Amino acid sequence: MDTLAVILDAPELLGLRTLALNALGDGDVLVAVDWSGISTGTEKLLWSGRMPSFPGMGYPLVPGYESVGRVIDAGRDARSRIDEWVFVPGANCYQAARGLFGGTARHVILPAARAIPLDERLGRDGILMALAATACHAIVGGSAPDLVIGHGILGRLITRIAIASGAPAPTVWETHPGRRQGDGYSAIDPATDDRRDYRHICDASGAPDILDLAVARLAKGGEVVLAGFYDRLTFAFPPAFMREARFRISAEFTPDDLATVTALIAGGALRLDGLISHVRDAGEAQDAYPAAFGDPDCLKMVLDWRHQ
Repeated sequence: MDTLAVILDAPELLGLRTLALNALGDGDVLVAVDWSGISTGTEKLLWSGRMPSFPGMGYPLVPGYESVGRVIDAGRDARSRIDEWVFVPGANCYQAARGLFGGTARHVILPAARAIPLDERLGRDGILMALAATACHAIVGGSAPDLVIGHGILGRLITRIAIASGAPAPTVWETHPGRRQGDGYSAIDPATDDRRDYRHICDASGAPDILDLAVARLAKGGEVVLAGFYDRLTFAFPPAFMREARFRISAEFTPDDLATVTALIAGGALRLDGLISHVRDAGEAQDAYPAAFGDPDCLKMVLDWRHQ
């Protein structure tokens, strides 16, 4: 069958196009996507052409790893999954395009094991599961942060999950005044913060010059967790040396992270509402992507596929 998909033919050359799907395998499911999110981390790098080269990289490609929808068909070994509401962390199912990460389409085919059952009552907020699991992964590898840098979507989720896990609310830095209001806490202008004894700093800004700023605020033996996605990072060695700074890179989330986030949501400790700021019909994808990356008031952009 065919599907309508967002496709990047080259950096900043994006549109909607009909693509042929691979055949449905015995262990696969076919999902009708209702909502898909636009990532301002990895997808921005794909859009701009600054994504570092790694296996699977290249154009034309279908982006996206934040989709939710319903299983409408399945191979013979996965028929029990039909009618489930699921989260799709990407798909590689197109005959004439790379699936990197492949989730931003009206219909996708993926192995049943990768289609993650989800409470349908989450609605479009369900697209945040990948980011919530990414935020969880940044915390579970060490201690909860006492400073979070950046109050975008990832910084908010890191803060919410830290609180949901029983840790004290961290200090949160945000340079954009319009993004300082939190959920039961407030972010502050870093220029007003004189503390230089943070033990666990988590960067969610993705800024390429963040290390010098973070190291200057560390206590001796403190840790900086890099939770964003960066092209290249540099830092001055002497200040880090004096503080015996430790750096930790938080990579991709794991199934355990998804299970942790799912349990926190089910138990009422973690909420995902109030984080999606913009919704566009999927037919407006050409305008939605630049807005997601360039509008400082856009916290999270979601595409609505239901009318396509």
